[in-house]
Amino acid sequence: MTTVAAVEFVIDELDRRLLHALQIDGRAAFSAIAAALGVSDRTIARRYARLRSVGVVRVIGGIDPTALGGTTWFLRVRCAPAAAVPVAEALARRADTSWVSLHSGGSEISCTVRTENENDSEALLLAKLPRTPRVEGVTAHSVLHVFYGDSDNLIAKLGALNADEAALLRPSSVPYRPGPVRLDDGDRKLLAALADDGRTSVEQLAAVTGWSPTTVRRRMTELRERRVLYLDIDIDWRQVGLGIRTLFWISVSPAHLEQADAALAEHPEIAFAAATTGRRTCTRPQYALISGSCITI
Repeated sequence: MTTVAAVEFVIDELDRRLLHALQIDGRAAFSAIAAALGVSDRTIARRYARLRSVGVVRVIGGIDPTALGGTTWFLRVRCAPAAAVPVAEALARRADTSWVSLHSGGSEISCTVRTENENDSEALLLAKLPRTPRVEGVTAHSVLHVFYGDSDNLIAKLGALNADEAALLRPSSVPYRPGPVRLDDGDRKLLAALADDGRTSVEQLAAVTGWSPTTVRRRMTELRERRVLYLDIDIDWRQVGLGIRTLFWISVSPAHLEQADAALAEHPEIAFAAATTGRRTCTRPQYALISGSCITI
């Protein structure tokens, strides 16, 4: 997905606390957030509406393709500078592509792509990219295992909420129910609506899917128990003072993978760590990925 350019304004401490609360539970009621933060419901609703309207934060419902027998791929696409923006926009429009961003002076795109089966993976580079000779090269790395964090887990590391406040907002753990999952048309409509806005009301979701509100609640619970659906936040990191997002590559021998992961997870600027296929993959503050098949750091 692409981050909406936000209007310049000051993010204050209450905004940071609200962002942290949404990272803990993206669908927490405003009344619950207000109680934890010690302010009124109206204040939280107003603050969230302001942050949402200018593109600072958006709650999203993500899909873990491994629960469906699929794979998450990390792609790097090298383009002629003039082609990078239209290629990135074309990728961002796809329902199975996320976290699209430009790097290397606007000549390289990085993104993640979700495939739901082996056939999708085989067609990944042929069908997912716009057909243009200005795409100069592509590398793809399959994500094997996520060790730590979520896309904007750095918000939690900033510690805007203390332990007691965070505990008030942390939802009860969702029990894992293993087994095959089949998505029907209603499920896909539900997941698409949550991908656009993870705080979409149950009543609106019922209208989109044609289900009753009770069925919507039950199916969302089932999809979370099966680890198909998860909640996350998409933030404009520039507006919350997180600085420049730097993409750099680390190579780690398989024998030292867990040790390297543990060290990165403790670092205050690292929000995500995962093992991937391929000779090389990347690490960056706020997005750290470690290769499981490389030899040197």
